[in-house]
Amino acid sequence: MTAGEKAPDFTLPDQNGNPVTLSAFRGKKVILYFYPKDNTSGCTKEACDFRDHFPDFSSADAVILGVSKDGQKSHANFAAKYQLPFTLLSDESTEVMQQYGVWQEKSMYGRKYMGTVRTTFLIDEQGVIQKVWPKVRVTGHAEQVLAALRELTA
Repeated sequence: MTAGEKAPDFTLPDQNGNPVTLSAFRGKKVILYFYPKDNTSGCTKEACDFRDHFPDFSSADAVILGVSKDGQKSHANFAAKYQLPFTLLSDESTEVMQQYGVWQEKSMYGRKYMGTVRTTFLIDEQGVIQKVWPKVRVTGHAEQVLAALRELTA
């Protein structure tokens, strides 16, 4: 998926088991971020950075949606443990991750496996992708997304 493309619509369960549909957020900007796993160091730092900047995202009329392969119960525990004020979505089938091109072959210690490549999409009020951050480096990422969001609204 690249900037200028329409973001594929989807419905996934949130951390409370409620269905969440992307197109329901038309009229708002959406920060859609895909991450590998709840409670791992990089994913926790990324989530906490988005949490710490949450008031800035909210004042820019943006919604944050985090997506991983973890189940609803894992998401609920993760959100409660770190007081995450935004929605976490469960894509256990990896169907949505595949649609967005973030479910890819990875390699660690010479072993190849399929996994989530940490990626963030900034989607505008019409459902069009405005910016993509592939292979995200966690440090400073929330600030980068916020800066792009501010440029979009300027």
